[in-house]
Amino acid sequence: MAEIRPTIGVIGAGVTGTALAYQLFRKGYRVIAVNSRTLTSAQRLASFVTGCTICNTPQQVADMAQAIFITTPDDKIAGIAAAINWHASQFVIHCSGVHSTNILEPALACRAFTCCLHPLQTFASIEEAIHNMHGSTFALEGDPEALAVADEMVVALEGNVIHLKASDKILYHAAATILSNYLVTLMKTAADLWHAFGIEQEDAIRAMLPLVKGTVNNIERVGIPGCLTGPIARGDIGTIKKHIQALGQEAPGALEAYCTLGLQTIPIALAKGRIGLETAAEIRAALEGKATFSESDYSDLYTMLGLDFGAGSANQPENKQT
Repeated sequence: MAEIRPTIGVIGAGVTGTALAYQLFRKGYRVIAVNSRTLTSAQRLASFVTGCTICNTPQQVADMAQAIFITTPDDKIAGIAAAINWHASQFVIHCSGVHSTNILEPALACRAFTCCLHPLQTFASIEEAIHNMHGSTFALEGDPEALAVADEMVVALEGNVIHLKASDKILYHAAATILSNYLVTLMKTAADLWHAFGIEQEDAIRAMLPLVKGTVNNIERVGIPGCLTGPIARGDIGTIKKHIQALGQEAPGALEAYCTLGLQTIPIALAKGRIGLETAAEIRAALEGKATFSESDYSDLYTMLGLDFGAGSANQPENKQT
């Protein structure tokens, strides 16, 4: 027996809404209604699919479709959910990474089913979103009836599913922000350092992209902590101190990021096993701007790592070879 798929409506024809509509349409879903803040964006989405009506109001979308995606900016979702007279047993889905389905309570009160479907991916443009969506992970959270429909959509999109609780959403989204958005910041910070020795940003980025791709490849193939390289992993304290001195003189704005991330890297280096607590404590002291390190630095490391300071130091390897 053929699978009966719900018809789809979209409220908010931005990058995510348009890319989702197009990809679901390609997989056999009927996208029949769209409303957006501007007519241009609604027309653009309708041009990607066939049989899609451009609606004047969000209510018209809700009246036409069985599964409605609210893909507006995050701060607009709750207001739209509250303004619509939803129909019993239809599916109301938002795509916010940070908000839970609690903001869809007005739809739930109308006996609709609600869930969140968030693509864990970076969408810089509609074209990039369409390209990147294939094989992505989708975070789902909501009631069982809506989740069953969302699960089928992700399977159709050939994606991977993780199920979250409402209380998980903020930390989940913070993790995605750190990884994706701050990687851009790190690249910009590194490129700015190259500018100090006469290489322009575009050339610096082109030169460093293979390093980024190689790092990602190592994470995938080797895993953490084994993929960690560099002076902290090797225990190159002299190199770290030279970095700190040069950054302090030439790029003090980057120094704070270097030291903060370096401190977070020490436990990974210890887990890899090429440095021991003495070297780790010395690195930590350098990154914290201390001239020397003392026994209290060891104690702090044990506390940070969740170890008993009174035992276990003999089990920590000490290997400063490069």
